[in-house]
Amino acid sequence: MADISASIETLEHRWMRGWIERDRKQLKKLTGRAFRFVVAASKPVLLDRSSLLDAAPDQFSSEGYRFGNVYCRRHGASVIFATQAELEMTLEGRRWNGTFWMQDLWRKGGMSRNWQLVERALSRTEDDERVAGAIRSLQLWR
Repeated sequence: MADISASIETLEHRWMRGWIERDRKQLKKLTGRAFRFVVAASKPVLLDRSSLLDAAPDQFSSEGYRFGNVYCRRHGASVIFATQAELEMTLEGRRWNGTFWMQDLWRKGGMSRNWQLVERALSRTEDDERVAGAIRSLQLWR
């Protein structure tokens, strides 16, 4: 399991650097055709692969990131990668920075057998520690 976690985390860093460097070729290589980017909002919104690749250079860009603790779990030919991430982004000319929860789904491609990012969900983190404490209190394995 450690091997797949390290491999997927490396791909995550490549994807994020591709976004920062506005490297459309790198993003296209690492992003599956059926990709969806779901952003939590009062009404959740999504971008498909073509929309993201088109917007990434100018309208929706990143200037920096830092991953927190990483959670990685394999499910057959898929891997879930999740982390709390500090993101520095620009959305249509406005800064959009902060701490986000990012959950990605990576899947092995059919023909190339390479891992590709097929789903990303992005949401703001909950700052109220009472919520985390309440959820922890429900854990049966404590």
